[in-house]
Order: sequence, then C-alpha cells, then structure tokens
Amino acid sequence: MAPQLTLQAPIEMAPQEVPAYLNRLWSDHLKDSSGASTFTLVVWEPSWLQQQLIRTGRAEGPLSGLLNDELLAAARRASGELGLPTGTAPTAPQVAWALGQEAGQHQAQDLRGQFVDRAISAHQPRRLITLAPTLAADQQLQSMVAAYCPLPEERGTNNDACGDVVVLRGGMGAMSQGLSMLQELIPSDLPCWVWWNGSMDESPELLEGLATLPRRLVVDSSIGEPRRCLDLLAQRIALGQAVNDLNWLRLRTWRESLAMVFDPPSRQSALDQVVQLDIDVEGQHPVKGLLLAAWIADRLGWHLVSSFWVDGSSPEERGVGAEFQRTDGQSVQFRLMPVPVGVSKVHPGALVGLRLICAPPNRSPLCVILCSESGGCMRLEAGGVASMELAEEVVPLPNESEEMEMARLLGGGHDSTNPLMAAAVALAAKLLPS
Repeated sequence: MAPQLTLQAPIEMAPQEVPAYLNRLWSDHLKDSSGASTFTLVVWEPSWLQQQLIRTGRAEGPLSGLLNDELLAAARRASGELGLPTGTAPTAPQVAWALGQEAGQHQAQDLRGQFVDRAISAHQPRRLITLAPTLAADQQLQSMVAAYCPLPEERGTNNDACGDVVVLRGGMGAMSQGLSMLQELIPSDLPCWVWWNGSMDESPELLEGLATLPRRLVVDSSIGEPRRCLDLLAQRIALGQAVNDLNWLRLRTWRESLAMVFDPPSRQSALDQVVQLDIDVEGQHPVKGLLLAAWIADRLGWHLVSSFWVDGSSPEERGVGAEFQRTDGQSVQFRLMPVPVGVSKVHPGALVGLRLICAPPNRSPLCVILCSESGGCMRLEAGGVASMELAEEVVPLPNESEEMEMARLLGGGHDSTNPLMAAAVALAAKLLPS
C-alpha cells in the first residue's frame, strides 16, 4: 500500500457532525481547490478474516483490510489447524467463521479506510467512504474524516485533484443506523461506485441500501453461497444497474487463451463442431467455472436443454452437468467437477483446467486443454485424448490485489454492465441446478 499525501491526520468526530465538517473542510482548508470532479467510492470493508486472525493471535496488526502474503499464509495455516478441507481457499468465508469459534481477545489498531491506495487514487476520487463493521456487534457508530491530495510530482497539471476520506466504524447494528447519514455524504452530481468487498451472503439489507440505482455495483461472486451469488448478479443486471464482478474480471486470461487457440484458420471451423466441454474447479464453488462455460455457450449460440447434479466419489465432490444444443441441432455435453488441490488459489472456485473436444467431419477430433498450471492438465489428458489432435496451453494467471482489480474497473468507466458478462450471468444462473 502506498498512500497519497494526507493534508491532515484523520479526525475522529461524532457521526452527526461529519456533513457540516466536510463543508467547512472544503471552504477553509481546501478553499483553493474545487476538488476532483470524478466519482465517489463507497466500500463495504468487513475484513472478517483479518479481524479474526488478529483476535486469535494468528496475525499482527494493524487492521488494514488489505490482503497480503503474510495474511494469506496465516489463513492457510489456520485452515489446516481448524480441520477445514484440504485446499480450502484462504478467503473462503468458512475460514473466518471457523476462527470465530476460537477463543481470543487480541486487538490491533484499526486503519481500514484511512489511506488511499495508489492504484485507486490515480483516478482521483472526490470522496472515499469506507464502512468498517467490527466484531463487537454492539459497538457504537464512530466516524473519522481526513483530506488527501496527490503528491506534487503526481498531480500533473491538474491542481483540483484533492479529495476526502470518510470512515464509518461500528457494530452491524450501528452500520445499519448509519445508512441514513450516508446518503448525505454522497454528492448527487457525481457518479458513485459501491464496492461490496465481502461475501455476497451477508447483510442483504445493507447491500440493498447501499447499492441503489443509479450507483454502480462491484462484487466478487467467488465469495458467498453460489446460488445467492448468481441470483444477485442476475437480479441487479435485470434491474438495469451497472454491475461489475471481480470474479468475471479474473476470467479474462482464460477467455483470451481459449480464443487464441482458435486463431489459426485451420481450427476456426472446429468451433462449430464442439461435442464436449469439461471444466475443473477448486472446491465446491462452481460460479467461476459456470461463468466461463456460459460465456462459451453464449458466444457459440448453444441452447441449454437441461442441467443436473453429477455425483462424485463423495458428497463434497458433487459436480454440475448439462446438455446444450448447437445451432445445427447436435448435442454438447458439459461437466464441471471439483478437484482436490494441495494449495488453493486465493479465491474460492479457481479454475484448474478446461477441456473442449471438437469433432469436425472427415478429420481427427480436436482436443483443446487449458490449465492453470502444468500439473492441472493431467486429469484432463485422460479418456482417449491420445487419439485426437491436441492443443494444450498453460493459462497465465494475473497476481493482482483487489485494489488493482478495482482500479482497472474505475479506469474503464463502466457506466453499464458488460454485455458479455450480462449474457454469461443469465445463462450461468440457469446452469446451476436447483
């Protein structure tokens, strides 16, 4: 984290004093700047994992809300100590929940929302509002305000690039009570982004209150119960809200890699002859794999005939199956299966591999295999692949923080939902069996 230069140390004050103080701040301290005329960013930042790791003495403070290598390593160690399934993603809500059953009273300074990450501040937000719920459910609402400006060497020719930071901290009850005050803090003449940086399961009433139209909503569909994640995405998109999903954003390299496989003219016609699609994911969170399958089906014009559960060797290994119909009426079989991994990726449901089998007439079948790493290809290479033309690629996986992913969205504008994502979400919601 590389914060911008702050003009003042954060000032704590009574929540009801915040609106008037902000007016004075811009009329007195920042009277020579009209402020960045860009957007407001509201962040739901529960950081339950980091809070629980600190409380149980497994991680040092301060509480920043940022994921780093040390925090992820501590989460993985805790997952093993608490008996969670091997390969559980460190950011899975189950890890924080299991930690919550352990004793511990360690505390640390809470710095959530008090700094502006360089990747985000580069887009010059006018106002950053962080909602930071605490483990203590009865904690009263506290507020903190600060002003920030880019460092002189980073400001360029624009002198009106200053903004302010507001942090609201307290128990869940206090967070709900603070919603009415929050409305006063969001300028009506600027776009507003709401970044729900937590599980899509939690606090539906708060999410509903924060993410009102026409605010732009950013979520991560890898965090939360799969049905809830897909249904919420589909509902919000259907309402006409501009929705962005970090889980979808992480599919970019997979979509690009698959497209490049079919760049050679000799392979392009094979796309019309797909007969089988298999996707392997980490653990019991199929959303990312379903989104990729839905994107492929939508791009190729397939019609969903049926979807169903596929039994695995244990209840924890249950997969998703489906039958599609191509534009020529032929059938395409789809399977998504969870596979065990030793060390999971950061987010639940990460893709392990994809296999696409094409059966063009009058030539050998084509088998396309994409894997997150070379070892992940082994399972997909079984099953008669030796008799086919084989195209195999290892997909480069970006290693970016949530802040960098969010910054990319801010830089792109995205005042409407990506139509490719909208189509994929609608189909993925149907792919997941009831």
